[in-house]
Amino acid sequence: MKQERAKLVEGISGLIYCRVSDKKQKTHGGGLENQEHRCRQYADEHGYDVEAVFPDDITGGGDFLKRTGMRAMLAYLDAQPGKPYVIIFDDLKRFARDTEFHIKLRREFAQWGARVECLNFNFEDTPEGRFIETVFAAQGELEREQNRRQVIQKMQARVESGFWVFRAPIGYKFITARGGGGKNSYP
Repeated sequence: MKQERAKLVEGISGLIYCRVSDKKQKTHGGGLENQEHRCRQYADEHGYDVEAVFPDDITGGGDFLKRTGMRAMLAYLDAQPGKPYVIIFDDLKRFARDTEFHIKLRREFAQWGARVECLNFNFEDTPEGRFIETVFAAQGELEREQNRRQVIQKMQARVESGFWVFRAPIGYKFITARGGGGKNSYP
């Protein structure tokens, strides 16, 4: 059966894109490794030969051009004109969490003739499929903006309660306070 699938996708290589939102997720929990593992399994099941993996550990604020891994993958595609690729990623939110950039990124890949496939979402080239895709992209953007708002509100509340939520200024050291968080004090 794998041989039959391989014949269907003969000549198409896979590129894997993995992303976590920050360096802490990269170092604790294995987010990038788990995504890559799942994507490799998917590629194997569909007969794609994985040619390269492009990881990112920053958000980019929704703008895919701020992500080094995504820029590297786009440059890689640019250096391989005419070669068919399938871009594999774990979840739609790993692709883009901004509706405008999601659509722009899809167009970028289409210009190179690259197809996108997601483990948790089926792209359909129908009016209904594109509508659902746009709704899901907008949902990711909403969640990103809500998370940002909550973080700012909580940090502001901590500052108003006398806690320091940033790095300790030069000459001060961070001391953990009772109840969590910390306050800076001069040594």
